[in-house]
Amino acid sequence: MNSIRWPLMRDNITTADLRSVIRFLQRGCPVLTQSGHVRAFEQAWSEWLGVKHSVFVNSGSSANFITMAIIRHLFGAGEIIVPPLTWVSDIASVLAAGHKPLFVDIDPRTLGMDADRVLKKISRKTKAVFLTHVLGFNALSDKLLQGLKAARVPLIEDACESHGASFKGRKVGTFGLVSNFSFYFAHHMSTIEGGMICTNDDEIYQLARMLRSHGMVREADSEEYRRGWERRHGDLDPKFIFAYPSCNYRSTEINAVIGLSQLRRLDQNNTKRVENFRLFLSNLDPEKYRTDFALEGSVNYAFVLILRKANARLRDAVIKLLNDNGVEYRRGTSGGGNQLRQPYLKGIVPRGHWKLFPEVEHVHFYGFYIGNYPGLGRKQIIDLCHELNSLRGE
Repeated sequence: MNSIRWPLMRDNITTADLRSVIRFLQRGCPVLTQSGHVRAFEQAWSEWLGVKHSVFVNSGSSANFITMAIIRHLFGAGEIIVPPLTWVSDIASVLAAGHKPLFVDIDPRTLGMDADRVLKKISRKTKAVFLTHVLGFNALSDKLLQGLKAARVPLIEDACESHGASFKGRKVGTFGLVSNFSFYFAHHMSTIEGGMICTNDDEIYQLARMLRSHGMVREADSEEYRRGWERRHGDLDPKFIFAYPSCNYRSTEINAVIGLSQLRRLDQNNTKRVENFRLFLSNLDPEKYRTDFALEGSVNYAFVLILRKANARLRDAVIKLLNDNGVEYRRGTSGGGNQLRQPYLKGIVPRGHWKLFPEVEHVHFYGFYIGNYPGLGRKQIIDLCHELNSLRGE
């Protein structure tokens, strides 16, 4: 395989997207901060996803932080069940809201939390299960959904990496009490930076709108909801009632314009990503690499490459091959592998706690992901698989 430039993402912001921004800016004194285009993008996203409400924020991480704050305000602080294979903000948002994270190992076929282990962790202290759909996989199951319903524990879905993934024909992000999405550059679609909070619950929607903007009551779009706060706080200017401690998580009109442009081609691009990933897996050597992922409903913006067995020599050979051929990658897949090894959790979880999570530990040391985007050619994918298969780990 000749040396190539294979980044994690290519051409995710297109000329068409930039032209839409230029047209917007040429309209004469356009409002640039959050306004009508943000609302239009929220409505379009809600329709595409299949939820009642969406709130556009400046990142998927901000969506996480607002969501965990909502759980505290509605249900009080308590334990949140989270995976150790996720992005840092899922766990950081749990801690910031005053909750205690409880960790559960993953199912290697979905990279999401194992349903049996989740249900065994539930107690009277559990306030929510914060499930991550990793790198485009669906992590839901009937067992998990039925178990949470029986236990009356809300599900929060982090679908930041899984735009368009589905479970039984219904998009992930529509099953939980709240779901979060990210529109970072490397994801299925991008607003450069941005995220979305989605829900069918009217009160949560109003809370999310307020928490997005300093906790201000005036940001709620329900007049009845606003008036309730105003009646209880007659000593305050109605325009400056801060119901909850928060800060500015708003995005801009420019980001929303890009989002509206991107959304038009998301389904088409996802179809190509699904084809690419299946081609990648079908050409990998299953004796060396895991190829038995649960693919039904998955829409992967990355090629997940995990060694079948712990083999340091083969891992190092993979790293050399990718580096020599200009193929960008990330070790440990989502978020750099096992979050329990990260210094920010020192003193929060016991020392060596990561050892109790063997599935995540394997991904941490022997897992990678490589970019998967519509512009990749079949020959590129097959050639890379051929080179990976030729590596020796003896």
